[in-house]
Amino acid sequence: MIVTLTPNPSTDRTVVLAGELERGAVLRLTGSSSQAGGKGVNISRACVSAQVPTVAVFPAPAEDAFVTELLAAGIDARPVPGPSPRVNITVTEPDGTTTKLNSPGSASTPALLEALAARLEEVADPAGWVVLAGSLPPGTPAEWYVGLVARLHAAGLRVAVDTSDAPLVALVEGLGATTAPDLMKPNGDELAQFTGGDAEELEADPEAAAKAARTLLDGGVHAVLATLGGNGAVLVTGDGAWHASPPPTTVVSTVGAGDSSLFGYLLGDLRGLDPAHRLALAVAYGSAAAGLPGTTIPRPDQVHPDLVAVRELSPTQEGENV
Repeated sequence: MIVTLTPNPSTDRTVVLAGELERGAVLRLTGSSSQAGGKGVNISRACVSAQVPTVAVFPAPAEDAFVTELLAAGIDARPVPGPSPRVNITVTEPDGTTTKLNSPGSASTPALLEALAARLEEVADPAGWVVLAGSLPPGTPAEWYVGLVARLHAAGLRVAVDTSDAPLVALVEGLGATTAPDLMKPNGDELAQFTGGDAEELEADPEAAAKAARTLLDGGVHAVLATLGGNGAVLVTGDGAWHASPPPTTVVSTVGAGDSSLFGYLLGDLRGLDPAHRLALAVAYGSAAAGLPGTTIPRPDQVHPDLVAVRELSPTQEGENV
């Protein structure tokens, strides 16, 4: 089972432009869509498609249309009473370039944060994963994920975290024996946020990305899945480091590709795959998502890990397909 927490969920509205985004111009659309989303919700959608048991936890009124949509999609949604989700807008250009306009969301309260943590403990399965995903709503202490990881570990649960900005920095600064997640999934920008490196250089150089990811292992993290956009992803564990190159992909929208990659890795773990094959499945899911419009989550039949090339970085070996 994969239990997801989306503390700052969103209704994701995507508009597709007929041409390039031009500031101040009147632009024509070729399409638009709206979907209940957020990082954790996207992972739960992937679970349903792959027939993996999942529970999605998030704050929202029980009668909100956001909840109704998820239930209709077959997701076991467990909303904690709170404000309605925010609205995020994604603008997609014909070449796949995406511009995101994210609203901050409604303020949290200590009571709401405690209710979310308690719900996770109530529904999680020690044999599976708990995924803490996305930004924190206004009013939430930046270090909230740090305490939540420790609390979930005390309950015997495995925890994966995918976040950025102040919550990510706080998590890295608070790494320790009980507060280090079992898995973290930064991208190039997020690696740069806590290492002080250059995001573009980290994305372009798998060896540099692996070196940056190893700093998290030094703090107690068991595994780091660093997604590198069109350059695939790097996986670093205590047993070594690997880089996976994606198959040729016509990019339609990168929104949700990182969430799909994280799901692919977790799916590989639940299936008992070795690290290289977990990484291949992660990159295959991310690449498939990038080739789909909006925040569409790929179906298993659209995912092709056999087309992903994986090579070991430490020690370096000649690349090979896995």
